[in-house]
Amino acid sequence: MKTPAPPAPDKPLALRRTLGFWLLFFYGIGIIVGAGIYVLVGAVAAKAGMAAPLAFLLAGVLAALTGLSYAELVTRMPEASGAVAYVHAAARHPAAARLVGLAVLLIAIASGASIARGSHGYIQRFVDVPDWLPGAVLVAAFTGIACLRVEMGARLAALFGAVELGGLLFAMAAGAGALGDLPARAGEIAPHGLAAWQGLAAGAFLAFFAFMGFETLANMAEETRDVARTLPRAIVAAIAAAAVLYGLVALIAVLAVPLPTLSASAAPLCLLLDRANIPCGSGFAAVALIALSNGVIIELMLVARLLYGMARRGLASRWLGAVNARSRVPVRATIAGGAAMLLLVVAIPFEALAGATSALTLAVFCAVNVSLAALKWRDRAAGAAPPPVRVPMAVPVLGAAACLGLLAAAL
Repeated sequence: MKTPAPPAPDKPLALRRTLGFWLLFFYGIGIIVGAGIYVLVGAVAAKAGMAAPLAFLLAGVLAALTGLSYAELVTRMPEASGAVAYVHAAARHPAAARLVGLAVLLIAIASGASIARGSHGYIQRFVDVPDWLPGAVLVAAFTGIACLRVEMGARLAALFGAVELGGLLFAMAAGAGALGDLPARAGEIAPHGLAAWQGLAAGAFLAFFAFMGFETLANMAEETRDVARTLPRAIVAAIAAAAVLYGLVALIAVLAVPLPTLSASAAPLCLLLDRANIPCGSGFAAVALIALSNGVIIELMLVARLLYGMARRGLASRWLGAVNARSRVPVRATIAGGAAMLLLVVAIPFEALAGATSALTLAVFCAVNVSLAALKWRDRAAGAAPPPVRVPMAVPVLGAAACLGLLAAAL
């Protein structure tokens, strides 16, 4: 006699709330730091010259404005779809939400692909392989990991984040002697003339890519304990920590390494170790690969939660909104995102991916800031109660203006 199947649940399975502040902080800092310094410092120096540290700091200040907007929005709408939910609520039209959802999907997929593609410069320390192959292997492997329980992926990301922070501190210590030249060379860092300021703006546009990742935290809202307290703090703390690290590492790099050499390097932090007569070799290259791997797995988790959230709102196929009964993870959405990311890794070079990702991200961040401003204006007109976390109206207004300014600088 067959055992009858258990009755279908009355409600669809929900995501599991297991994430606290420290796990989220290292989860956010992992993708921010890994993508930014381990790959981009040379490319930013090529644009901004000796002002590269200022470019990173300027990008950090501008990112912080949008980060504060996210800090309020996650308490208003703690949903996995993140920016899609915010624009949907403000615009009150599904077409706007679908457009933003498509843009955020493209950002996350292109960002993960660019980070994976950027691993080639460090993989070359081990073996000479085609520049797309290491990234393809990373994406395939971490798609499988991202299909497991969320706390497993988040803990792996947090562990990788701690390792990459250790690698940064080691590289900074190796080049720290160059800081003794700062009093005599401080004038070189400040931009002089129109061309230098234009280079600083172009460098800040590219460096903005390095701060992407804090918005990923918003998409973990349905898996966070005590959302109103935990998530805003994690977003702000991750941005602040990344800005300090970026400024210091970029400062040491431009003081320690000749600009032409730094700008042309695919593995810029190895140059700091070379200067200190410490072989970069396989040890530090492995740390750099861990940093890059962290970015890949976090972006894969973001893509999955975004597709899941859009499906829940009826903005994407409901097939993508299915949650695995055992892992409580949107496995179908994870596999779909991994397949798209793998395609981009194979087809498109790193700098093209990074530039396109920055431009799309700025457009989405502008939409998020405008959405918060609209919601705050609507609340004020209706006399609604304030949300658990509230920022001044100037924050989303300045955030939107900053995003538009950076987009204009890139044209």
